[in-house]
Amino acid sequence: MNEKIKGVNLGGWLVLEKWMSPHLFDGTAADDEYYLAQDLPAAVYQARISQHRANFITEEDFLRIASLGFNLVRLPVPYFVFGDRAPFIGAIAEVDRAFNWAEAYGIKILLDLHTAPDSQNGFDNGGISGVCKWASEPTEVEFEKSVAKRFAERYGKRPGLYGIEVLNEPATAAMFNDMQRRFPPRDPAKAAGSAPITFDFLYQYYRDCYDLLRPLLPADKVIMFHDGFDIDKWEDFFKQNDFENVVLDTHQYLMMAEMKNHDLSLTAYEKTMTDFGKKIAAVNKVVPVVTGEWSLFNSYTAGVDTNGGINPTQQEFAGATHLSKEELQHAYQTLWKTQVDAWNQGIGYIYWTYKLNIDTINEPAWYGWDCWALQRVVDKKWLAPQDI
Repeated sequence: MNEKIKGVNLGGWLVLEKWMSPHLFDGTAADDEYYLAQDLPAAVYQARISQHRANFITEEDFLRIASLGFNLVRLPVPYFVFGDRAPFIGAIAEVDRAFNWAEAYGIKILLDLHTAPDSQNGFDNGGISGVCKWASEPTEVEFEKSVAKRFAERYGKRPGLYGIEVLNEPATAAMFNDMQRRFPPRDPAKAAGSAPITFDFLYQYYRDCYDLLRPLLPADKVIMFHDGFDIDKWEDFFKQNDFENVVLDTHQYLMMAEMKNHDLSLTAYEKTMTDFGKKIAAVNKVVPVVTGEWSLFNSYTAGVDTNGGINPTQQEFAGATHLSKEELQHAYQTLWKTQVDAWNQGIGYIYWTYKLNIDTINEPAWYGWDCWALQRVVDKKWLAPQDI
């Protein structure tokens, strides 16, 4: 792509996160995808997943994404996408449909291998909360590579393919420690042996994936690496390796800015994100950088200090904001433009996420969460159309 990436994630469709579609988890103690499959009878699990996938993202969504001026979707997919890890249900038919829709409406797809067996990060978005053992299990590391390889074989020559991201958000030391604070494991025995992913492991894994995928992919298809939550670790790596058409993915959220600078104000957010844009510009001279996840969600507009996503409880968000409708619109439009300007110091951005299955009217505890969903951000005029 010669133009800047203007993308959106299709989060919550093929990789489940409870907060994005909470009613899918009704009647269970599950907080993540792994335990949802354990807690529900097989037939009920099958029915819920099938109904969700059929309705959450449809052709109409691709049409609207294109009509808004976006040119790429990042499609998070689970490691069991090919249907070979029971009891989890494969999703290759949905991926096939997504390619057909994308190609019909002129959108590119970034296939994002979002989860790994026994998890690469211990987040709910990694498939199982509080567990991070994948990198220490050689058989599972090879399995993850095999999924990426099968993506290349199946979709490599599709005109809709932008590229393949070989691993989402591996938790290196700092983020691993934060994960343990935020996501206690349901089964401590299952979590035993969890550890942060080292950069040495990540460097080798990425080299292996590149060597595996580059011969299978046309030269114009991207291979993407996530930065392991530290963009400073990559300039030397890319200088020392002769890669063709590789992109570095960095994820930056306003909540991360809050943890670095706890002044909950527009001025503080603008400074943090503008400074990060300068960092992106520097690394972008060595390797193209895309901001593959970001959003408008923050403590200032919510009116409650989220403390990095732990406190307060969701219920404390209800009606908490101190801003008028006009002030809220100004704040969100300012934060949108500030961040997009920063991300465009690289090759572009991909918003997290497109859609949520929450009801902020009848379930007021979800107040403030609308801004995670691009669909709602647009409809509420929280971004100025010229800033897309």
